[in-house]
Amino acid sequence: MKRFANPVAAACAAGTLSLAIVAYAEAPAAAPTGEGVVAKVEVTAKVAKIDHKTREVTLKADDGQEYSFVASDEARNLDQVQVGDLVTITYAEAFVYEVQKGGQAADQGTVVAGGRSAAGQRPAGAIARETKVTVLITAIDPTVPSVTFKGPAGNTRTIKVMHPEKLEGVSVGDTVDITYTEALAIKVEEAPTK
Repeated sequence: MKRFANPVAAACAAGTLSLAIVAYAEAPAAAPTGEGVVAKVEVTAKVAKIDHKTREVTLKADDGQEYSFVASDEARNLDQVQVGDLVTITYAEAFVYEVQKGGQAADQGTVVAGGRSAAGQRPAGAIARETKVTVLITAIDPTVPSVTFKGPAGNTRTIKVMHPEKLEGVSVGDTVDITYTEALAIKVEEAPTK
């Protein structure tokens, strides 16, 4: 896995991908051949307990739920984290597809990028993954409505179509270019002064 030395660069790369996907999804098209969906969740929790020797951290969410984990050695600058500090976790994902006439199934690859804070800075990190694949439409059932795809490894999957009107002009033998992107960012901020 390749890592950026600077988490800001990783976050910018993930942000750029997300903005490009949103712009693509909102751009007017001549025909409904594709669509983009973007979702984002942000959660903030307080550090309830921390053991710097064992690296065990317990976070308490706003609803009172506690979540414990052991931070790996990859979590740099953990010694700066104290009880009461705020941890913000942001997760975003995007799914974009476009139907093409003809073609063949192909795995176009996965790109992973990430980074973490430099030594001495407040703990933070980000990671993003983008996967591209082309699948072949092998069956369409307008009564369900559903579409069956064949992937590059020969695997098949049938999915229900949310918007049946998007099937107009789509035929068995067409391909679908799919791009799936995930991004996760974590940052720690000092507890607010009272």
